[in-house]
Amino acid sequence: MKEIKTNSTIVKVDRRAFLKTGVIGSTGLILGTQIACSTFFGEEERPKATFSPNVFLTINEKGEVTIVAHRSEMGTGIRTSLPAVVSDELEADWSRVKIQQAIGDEETYGDQNTDGSYSIRMFYMPMRKAGAAARMMLEQAAASKWNVEVKECKAKNHFVIHGPSGKKLEFGELAGHASKLPVPKDEDIQLKDKQDFTRIGKDTPITDLQNLVQGKAKFGLDTMLPDAKVAVIRRCPVAGGKVKSLNSDAALKVAGVRKVLTLESPGFPAGFNAPLGGVAVVADNTWAAIKGRDTLEIEWDNGANGDYNSEEYLSGLIAKTKLDNTIRRENGDIKKGLKGSKKILDSTYVLQHLSHTPMEPPCGVAFAEEGKCELWVPTQNPKWVQEGVAAALEIEKENVTVNVTLLGGGFGRKSKADFAVEAAKISKEYGSPIKLMWTREDDIQHDLYHSCAVQRIKVGIDKENNVVAWNQKSVFPSIGGTATNQAIQPSGQELSLGVIDMPYDIKNICIESADAPAKTRIGWLRSVCNIQHAFAIGSMMDEIAKARNMDPVKNALDLLGEDRQIDKAVFGKELVNYGTEYEDYPWETSRLRGVINEVAKKSKWGKELPKGRGQGFYAHRSFLTYVACVVEVETDENGALLSIPEIHYAVDCGVAVNVDRVKAQFEGGAIFALSGALKGAITFKNGSVQQSNFHDYQVARMKDAPKNIFVHLIKSDAKPTGVGEPPVPPIAPALANAIFAASGKRIKKLPMMV
Repeated sequence: MKEIKTNSTIVKVDRRAFLKTGVIGSTGLILGTQIACSTFFGEEERPKATFSPNVFLTINEKGEVTIVAHRSEMGTGIRTSLPAVVSDELEADWSRVKIQQAIGDEETYGDQNTDGSYSIRMFYMPMRKAGAAARMMLEQAAASKWNVEVKECKAKNHFVIHGPSGKKLEFGELAGHASKLPVPKDEDIQLKDKQDFTRIGKDTPITDLQNLVQGKAKFGLDTMLPDAKVAVIRRCPVAGGKVKSLNSDAALKVAGVRKVLTLESPGFPAGFNAPLGGVAVVADNTWAAIKGRDTLEIEWDNGANGDYNSEEYLSGLIAKTKLDNTIRRENGDIKKGLKGSKKILDSTYVLQHLSHTPMEPPCGVAFAEEGKCELWVPTQNPKWVQEGVAAALEIEKENVTVNVTLLGGGFGRKSKADFAVEAAKISKEYGSPIKLMWTREDDIQHDLYHSCAVQRIKVGIDKENNVVAWNQKSVFPSIGGTATNQAIQPSGQELSLGVIDMPYDIKNICIESADAPAKTRIGWLRSVCNIQHAFAIGSMMDEIAKARNMDPVKNALDLLGEDRQIDKAVFGKELVNYGTEYEDYPWETSRLRGVINEVAKKSKWGKELPKGRGQGFYAHRSFLTYVACVVEVETDENGALLSIPEIHYAVDCGVAVNVDRVKAQFEGGAIFALSGALKGAITFKNGSVQQSNFHDYQVARMKDAPKNIFVHLIKSDAKPTGVGEPPVPPIAPALANAIFAASGKRIKKLPMMV
């Protein structure tokens, strides 16, 4: 496994080189932030990024500041938050800052893969340095013009002001002169004091807000080219299947249908960028394309996964948890610990597959001609689009231009390039621009799903009422199984998402995994394996509290032990610390204790509630962010959920760059997590997904939503961490624990309502 590491250098970019990027030109100051980074997911899944100027900052002679956003915007506000960091250090007038979306070009912009909740974490300090370097150059330019000491000149709100005289010059008046000055060395860059921040740690409305509320924002689905045709694809119901026979006569008779094309299936597993294959119908409009597709007569060869029945598969995983399996973390002597226990708790937790179902299904526009291809796609990972299309069309990747649109949700699904490759292949074969559409049925039945999972936990409690043993068997198909049939067990990275990195001070711990070959495409879904690990661990923690006759919050604080930085060796050799050096982001139990105490206080934990009402609690660290959650529920006499009056989060994410966006991520994350916990279930029979749309793959409706969601941020000067994914893990266990508190009904299988 490779780890994300950042090492930034500010460089001055000449105008000619800058214009080659395709970004608007400038005659003033142009800076690039050179950021080196290796990657989180390993070379076999995400190749190592290169040294290159990732982010351009320009100030022209009119005083206009342009910041190039190289990350994908999918509702997180990253197109706002990162430029706001630059603007703050620069002392720019935010109303005079323009943000321009970068095309997909890793050689120019470095890592553009927007997932893993690491955009702010990776780029916060480089962005600050870029803004600060430009500010210092403007101050030096002003000092030179006035022939005064630079220490007497301070940038403020788009001007450089000479303190003793009060003279001031606007940024545009200084840009040309500043462009001739050397860039400050990294060790000489002077960052602002936090008390002088104007954007960082404040609320900054997203830059796309007006266009979004007025319907002017351009998503992938909004893109259309002149003379473009629309295509839809009929894919084999089973991942890896292929066309055995085809009769397209009826489809070609549908008014508006222009052509029917067969796309070769790559089989299974084929990797994250490979399309599934199938039969494409090209037509003048979406309606005609879908109508034509409906008439296709296809006989399928279902291939190796035609025997996949998810209930049988889960039963097999449950059986494996009753065996001795592969040890992935070991502390102490688990057998001795369990044998010496006075009380043994033994619970098995089962979770179904989940689908991403973003509001905007996969889609894209492609135009392939004369050895080149240009695309307009809502992608989280432009590099994979560029590489996938280049390989599929057998052209150089430099001849693939990826225009990144706004994303109508991503959740990890749009980090894959399969849909973009489909559009490009159809365009090349048909010979005109193609707009590829996925229907909701396509989206739900051909996703890269979150893995189903079985977690069995045995806990030993001794005669002094101390927890002395924890044995967890985590069994689920690995994401790696989408790329290779050699990945039959979860990777160390996947197990580091919530279980290998479990923090509790228990003498004897043993974490195990077992073989679970993937039988469908598995991919990243918001918070990834933290979903199954948090549900199981959080539920067992509540069972432990009950068995120890302790309050759940006090039980969690007791098991955390004394405040400390946990020694990395405790977690074993397989720990992957979210792509960071452990020394930079160690496990700090005091920070988890802090959010636990805060959420208990703000939720009025333990308050008196009427019959049928209860509170549930869980605290979890994911993507380096510490989160504690309390869910309050109302149930009927049978323990069925009636409503969720409120949810409280306490969050320690280090510096909260854009407070409004952090809170929005947690509010939306709560609803996302509730959808999976209450209703999310993708099931398979004979290799085929049994759900097709929102009538049978339901998401949280208005009646399921909490009446109030409160997000309490811990003020911190620590390095910023992720906030896109951490809202999800604690919801399901806190919800299940609340239902138990209200009704005595213990839930060990998700979803709860299906």
